[in-house]
Amino acid sequence: MKIATALVAAATMVAFLPSTAGAQGWQSMNQRKVNIERRIEMGVRNGSLTRREASNLRTRFANLRRLEWRYSRNGLSWTERRDLDRRYNALSNSVRVERHDRQDRHRRWR
Repeated sequence: MKIATALVAAATMVAFLPSTAGAQGWQSMNQRKVNIERRIEMGVRNGSLTRREASNLRTRFANLRRLEWRYSRNGLSWTERRDLDRRYNALSNSVRVERHDRQDRHRRWR
């Protein structure tokens, strides 16, 4: 009985492990999309993203959502999930880099 309980507990823990190691831990795909949208919007509001940077990030985000829709029409395979996870990681990293590249719309170049 104890072995069965331990196996169930281990299986439950494995199901909730992050797909990639990171400081934020595991997030659902939907939560990741919300966070990326929020981070882009905050970058626009606080001036840490230029209009061009925001436009490029939004285009990449829209393309990724279209790809996710195409993948999900027949159900997502593990390969497609990994691909989407990798692509969302790359987009999230791009948002971070663009927001912290010291190019902002309020800076005046002389």
